Amino acid sequence: MFFDLLIAPLMAPISGIAWIGEKILEQANTALDEKENLSKRLLSLQLAFDMGEISEEDFEIQEEELLLAIQAEADAARAEADELLHD
Repeated sequence: MFFDLLIAPLMAPISGIAWIGEKILEQANTALDEKENLSKRLLSLQLAFDMGEISEEDFEIQEEELLLAIQAEADAARAEADELLHD
């Protein structure tokens, strides 16, 4: 107990950095999972278009929506990581 009190000023910054690292990793994993899901949907959409199941107009509309969602997800993850680093 006494030893813990003595090293607390030294360990607090290290613990804080470790906590920030864990939070960044959690956010990255969440963003990666969402991005993979969106990428799979984009691939499925491309396959449907290639097989003639959807029109070119529908493909372009849905493709743009998915690409915008992927970009928004990447931007949000980047913003959250920056926020965690600057807090």
